[in-house]
Amino acid sequence: MRMRRRGGYGHHFSHRFGLHSNSINWPIGKSRIWLQAVSVGEVLAVAPLLEVLSKQGVSVYLTTTTSTGFKLANDKYKHLCVGIGYFPIDFILFSQVAWNRINPDLSILTEGERWPEHLAQAKKREVPVININARLSDKSFSRLSSLKKFLPSVVGLMLNDLTYILPVSKRDEEHFKSLGVDQKRLITTGNIKLDVSINSETSEAKEVLRKELGLNSGVILLGSSTWPGEEELLIEALKYLRAHGIACSLLLVPRHAERRDEIKKLIQKSGLRYHIRTSGLAIAPVDVALADTTGELRRLTQLAEIVFIGKSTSPHTEGQTPVEAAALAKPIIVGPGMANFKTIVSELVQLNAVVQLKTSDQLSITLLSLLKDEGKQRALASNAYSWYSQNGGAVERTTKVILKKLKDRSQVS
Repeated sequence: MRMRRRGGYGHHFSHRFGLHSNSINWPIGKSRIWLQAVSVGEVLAVAPLLEVLSKQGVSVYLTTTTSTGFKLANDKYKHLCVGIGYFPIDFILFSQVAWNRINPDLSILTEGERWPEHLAQAKKREVPVININARLSDKSFSRLSSLKKFLPSVVGLMLNDLTYILPVSKRDEEHFKSLGVDQKRLITTGNIKLDVSINSETSEAKEVLRKELGLNSGVILLGSSTWPGEEELLIEALKYLRAHGIACSLLLVPRHAERRDEIKKLIQKSGLRYHIRTSGLAIAPVDVALADTTGELRRLTQLAEIVFIGKSTSPHTEGQTPVEAAALAKPIIVGPGMANFKTIVSELVQLNAVVQLKTSDQLSITLLSLLKDEGKQRALASNAYSWYSQNGGAVERTTKVILKKLKDRSQVS
């Protein structure tokens, strides 16, 4: 049902059943990696890893799960991969067919991707599997801990056959250890999303982009990767700020672009002027711009004076990544729920590099206070960028583990 609602899944649908090409063009004499990156965020994050592996003479077959991730991978990484496909449904028949056709020397799973049948097929073929950028949110850890008490074998299916787990933080490492993962299989390498490289737009290019969106003047507030309920909060905040004399406009970039009609109705109900990115160029100034596109967030973030990070207000608790906004030295506001980035947000809060709301209804007044205090805006932006600059190197550490395992495997062979 979700596939049908989001659309774009018909292309290469056979891959879901393991029916990848019978003739993947693996170069002779090169190591072969099957890399799974579930969606847009993970696909963007593996860019520097793909670059390094390519320079090291390693061939990669990249799979993703979502249609948006697949499109982005095809747009950006064809020159770095021997092929791009969809990850199969984790059922024995489909996984087996996919493994027979892809036939890698090593498998890499990103973040929370730990599929039991995929791991079983790797074990059967004696192929190592590395879980990079591995994380366990508090919610996932709590669920797995409870499950382990009653059905330890089920938890084992997701963890025992991973050759290495490379956690993003010491906190995540401790979570894995608590679930019974041997310390020898845990190597904390950091978060590869902190090694993100962003092409800066020129002043002229940003001005053109503003006009394309209809955001011609004033402060731009960005709703970054928003989820249901958050667009309404931001629209209310926009009206509140204007009522208090702040000349500003709102740029909405929802996490799922297919929600455009739902968000459009909200904006229409508000009575505000609006422009939808996919409808073409704006012909007049607007109050709200809806960027219903995929893969543009980093570019659009460069227009913003203040960035609100989505999926962080009730009922949402997981949060979206604040890393790109920090890398672009933007003042950042997040809601109470940032469980998937708890360590990152904790560090940012300690460094006075982010404002975290205690409740969702604090958003409007917090924005007003921040917009009236340019000194605080500069401090938040500077501290966020400083944190980002000091936390790099994860790609190098991750690549080192991958290349060593490939070398060890080739020597055994």
